[in-house]
Amino acid sequence: PVRKKSRTFYSAEQLEELEKMFQEDHYPDNERRREIAAVVGVTPQRIMVWFQNRRAKWRKLEKLSMKGNKKYPTSSA
Repeated sequence: PVRKKSRTFYSAEQLEELEKMFQEDHYPDNERRREIAAVVGVTPQRIMVWFQNRRAKWRKLEKLSMKGNKKYPTSSA
């Protein structure tokens, strides 16, 4: 039977570091993920998943902000 990975919980300091890295680069390469993993103290695989989830959240927020802007269009009529 395949066991599901247990959820990784990040401390406030880890999240702060991850968010800072996300602001610099949304798509870190393999080497960069290893560096981040060493700093944060989790595996590079967990870093990859965190960035995937963070990009999904970012895209969702972008979509919502675009939708919000369309509610009040600036018409030049």
